[in-house]
Amino acid sequence: MHKKNHISDGILVTRYVEGDQPALAMLVKRFHKTFCNQAYWIVKDSDAAKDIAQDSWNLIINKVHTLKETERFKSWALRIVHRKAIDWTKGVSKQSQHHEAYKVTKSIRDIPSEDISPLKQKLLTAIKELPTNQQQVIRLYYVHDYSLKEVSEIIKISEGTAKSRLYHAREKLKTILKT
Repeated sequence: MHKKNHISDGILVTRYVEGDQPALAMLVKRFHKTFCNQAYWIVKDSDAAKDIAQDSWNLIINKVHTLKETERFKSWALRIVHRKAIDWTKGVSKQSQHHEAYKVTKSIRDIPSEDISPLKQKLLTAIKELPTNQQQVIRLYYVHDYSLKEVSEIIKISEGTAKSRLYHAREKLKTILKT
């Protein structure tokens, strides 16, 4: 990692604070995977880890100008990721009670087969294979016709996280339905 043209974290932070957007892109490229790994180590859920990393970046971008020792960016940012991951694990039990209302509760067995097309039956089965957090976003967005902003408010996540979960759910559904 120490090449001749390696720019230190502190220099990149200083450049970004001074308005150099490519410096931020370099920081993201350098640390995003590390942030995802740090979050995953705590939460053991890859989708949640990605969401935590994204939320951490939002906070980091908003607060980086307050960092006095720019060379300490990595440890400062990792503490933010760590705190967000810990908060996520604490919030899981609280959220699980709130989310129960939005789970896909009706079993395919409960719907008369003549009322369901084979394609719709395959889709419902595929949705049940998604993680609960993605099922919730799919249900709220497509079944209840909430906007992404409303979805984020209902399940108390950022709008970017709701968008990310919806994207990943769609991608998983495409993969499942292709088989």
